[in-house]
Parts: sequence; structure tokens; C-alpha cells
Amino acid sequence: MALTLITGAISCRNDKVITFRSLLREMSTPDAITRFPDPAYRLVQFSSYDRRSIHPDSAGWFGNNDYTQFIREEENDGRHEYVMFEADGPGAVVRWWMTFGNLNAFNSYLRVYIDGQDEPVLEGNAPALVGGGLLTPWPLSASVSPLTSSQQRGYDLYLPLPFSKKCKITLENDSVVITPERRRPSIYYSVSARIYAKETRVVSLRKETLVADTLAIAECAGILSGTKADKVTGSAEKEESGLYPPGTSCSFGIRERGRAVSSLSLSLGSPDTSAALSRTMINMTFDGRKTVSVPAEGFFGTGYMINPYRTYFSSADDNGRLAVNHLMPFRDSCEISIVNESDDTLAFSARITTIPYRWDKSSMYFGASWHEYKSIETAGAESTGGTGKHRDINIAELNGKGVYAGDAVTVTNTADAWWGEGDEKIYVDGEAFPSSFGTGTEDYYGYAWSRPEPFSHPFIAQPAGYGNFHPGMTVNMRYRVLDAIPFNESIKADIELWHWVKTTIDYGVTSFYYLLP
Repeated sequence: MALTLITGAISCRNDKVITFRSLLREMSTPDAITRFPDPAYRLVQFSSYDRRSIHPDSAGWFGNNDYTQFIREEENDGRHEYVMFEADGPGAVVRWWMTFGNLNAFNSYLRVYIDGQDEPVLEGNAPALVGGGLLTPWPLSASVSPLTSSQQRGYDLYLPLPFSKKCKITLENDSVVITPERRRPSIYYSVSARIYAKETRVVSLRKETLVADTLAIAECAGILSGTKADKVTGSAEKEESGLYPPGTSCSFGIRERGRAVSSLSLSLGSPDTSAALSRTMINMTFDGRKTVSVPAEGFFGTGYMINPYRTYFSSADDNGRLAVNHLMPFRDSCEISIVNESDDTLAFSARITTIPYRWDKSSMYFGASWHEYKSIETAGAESTGGTGKHRDINIAELNGKGVYAGDAVTVTNTADAWWGEGDEKIYVDGEAFPSSFGTGTEDYYGYAWSRPEPFSHPFIAQPAGYGNFHPGMTVNMRYRVLDAIPFNESIKADIELWHWVKTTIDYGVTSFYYLLP
């Protein structure tokens, strides 16, 4: 997929006023995420995670009642509203996910209050407002997978909601009953927001904004979906192809200032596709620093088979062509090697594209890391004969200063049961409690109810879901832009290994990030 650079809007870093339009531009500008955020912000997440999870040593750390949990209940004009999200500004809500357990949950009504006003800026039926296109077209508002029934989908909203002083989001549903014994109906949610430094100027969203900025919304949606992608002026391509025996590599070397790699694509020819994908290594070195060493199956997000899909940052097509479109800048040099570590001679056909890039003191190197937990034992739920002693496994742990930009998992399930009940837990700069605490693996990756149907979206995808309920492979991925997580010293991203039965599985994790030199 070609990348579009918006003239005059390389990022919002030179514009100290955060507006609805500036956030849309940032979301659809590949250059933006390569520079450390200015104005600075921290990412916070409010979700319906089980409130018994208070400390890693607590009995409820792996609690699974991740639904119908709210900050409080309040009465507004005679209405009973449950507060889902509440934060002091300046800030912006940048990602919103929900799903609903039954018809009563589906009939929830949402209100967004900004800067302490009594009247909501936005309101509407929850599925329609978050993922049903009430506020904005696809892909800024989406429900996935479209092959599943409406009550089994994840509802995702990427439309930014800026606020200068305060934002509160409430839910109204007369069916909600919360007692010490039970919570009903099942309402799951996760809302992520940027909280900027206090001196940052943010123009709050108004009711008129969505109507006044229709063209800006359409342009952003078009770029993310690929319908408005244009070839960048000054782009250049290099291609290499041939047969590569075991231990050899297909390599590219660039010695040129003012450039960035904008895409890498690869076709593999092999008598054993699974072995080729798992034992072909993608290595990248920028200005003498090696920041990427990931097998093709994780780097391109296709798993151990070619599973066609398309996101804004990666894809696999029906012909087996794999591609990534992360923007990867460097000062002086870049080396990319595709290494055959299999036992067979492989056919590689590879192409890279570079575009002009202005390196400055805020520019960061792209990085990706990978690890596979091979034949890892799951605890299983006590109700199915397991021990219930689940555990957290690590996706990534980074030291330095940078931005966390997403991750992907490839899971080989071995049982007729769901493997991904586990919540993500992300700690920034040494936090004792994670600032991002989720409600389930499929929820983190934007879908719901462990559904196996494949789906593609600019920021999330499930190319394969064969292993969700049965033995087989599942691939899930999530890319972050406005919800990218800045860190000044360190970041640790964990996810619970929470399988319904006691068994053994393979769990591969790939993370994507940018780091300052």
C-alpha cells in the first residue's frame, strides 16, 4: 500500500494547539509516529476489568468478571447513568471499544460530557455510536467481524474526542443490576485517552464539529482505508530476487541522508511454506543499530500459513505477497537482510521503497521484537478441572525513551476450548499498577466473544481464527497511532495466559515500537 504524506501537516508537533483536525491529520500521517510526541502526553485506559484485580499477589489478579464495572452511579435529570470514563484535561479520547452480552446490554445509551457541561456533546445508542457509523464512516467507526451476529462483534471507535478541561462518559441502561452477588447484563468496554501536559492548549469538541469537519473526516478515513493513497514524490524502489540456500540472505543497503524506508514486501517460494515463514528472519539495522530481528510469520502478521488480510501497516494478498508499511527513518544508513535459516533453498522476491524524510532531534528508530513461548503449559479454569493458577507472560519490555506502536500474537491451540481469556497489562515508567488493564485478549485486539471469523481493518486484524475454539492457529494484531504509548524510561507489556482448559500451546508474540537513539 502506498503511503500518503499530507503537505503542511507532517505532524502536529509544530502546532502546539491540539484540535479535532490536528488529531485526524496525525492519525493519517505516517511521519507523525516516528517522532517523540510534542506536546507530550501519557496514555490512560478506563475499562470494565474485574475490580478484584488490585495487585499481582492478590487473589483476584486473574479475576474474569470483566464486565458491567463502572466508576460510580449518578443521577442526571432523573436518569441513572453509570460513569465509564472520567478524566481531567487537557486531553483527547483516542480509542473506544465495546461489546454486549445480550439484547438488554445491546440497548445501552451513551453520553459524552465535555468540560463540565450539563448537556452531552455526543449521545446515542451504544453500538451505533461506537461502531455503527453514527458519528463517522468506516474505518473510524467499525464493528468486527462483519461475518458474526451483531451481538457477538467488537465495536471500535477511532474518532478523536478532544477536551480542554474534563471529559466524562456515561452509560444508561435500565436493565443494569449490580449487587455483591452478580452483575447484569454483560457490558464490556475499554476507553483510551491522551492526557497532555497541563500547559497544552486543546480545543474541545463541540456538537457542530463533526458537521463542520466532514471533509477532514472523509480525508482521514480515505487515507486509512487506502482509497486516497498516492505515491509520494521522490520515492525510490529497489528489488532483489533469486534462490537462496540455507544460511544465505537477500540484502539491501542504503547509504543516503534524508530518507526513510516506507515499505518492505516479500514473496517466498518453498516446498514447506510453514517452515519458510517461521525460519526466514527479517533483520534491520539503522545507523549501525540493529533494531529488528523477527521471523517472517510474526513480522508480516500471517502466521505459519499465508492468510490474506490488509491493514494500514501490513498485508498479505492472495498471491502470497507479504508487505509492511511502517515508516522507518534513519540518519545515514540502513541495512535490511532477509535470512534463510531453514533447511531448504528458498526463493525470495523482495522490494523496498524509500521516501524523503527530515531527521531531527525528535526522530526515532523503528524496532520490532519477537519471542515464542514454545509448548507452554496453561493452568485451565477450575471449573474444567484446571488449577485456576493463571499467569502473566511478557510481550515486550523496553528501556529508554520511545513510543509503543502495537503488537501481534500467533497462537497454536491444542484443545477444544478458548485460549484467550487473558487481559493485557501495560506498565509505563515503572508503574506499580498497569495504566492499561484490559478485559480479554480478543477485546484488546478489537473483536469479541472469541469469534473465529477473519476480519481486516486499518488498525486491527484477525487473518486466521481457526484456533479460537479448536486445535489450530490464530493470528491477532493491533497497531497504535493516536493510542500509541509514550514512555520516558521503560515500558513493560504483559498479557495473561488464561486458557479455559489445562493443556499445552505455542504462543508467539511480536511487538512494534519506536525508540530515540
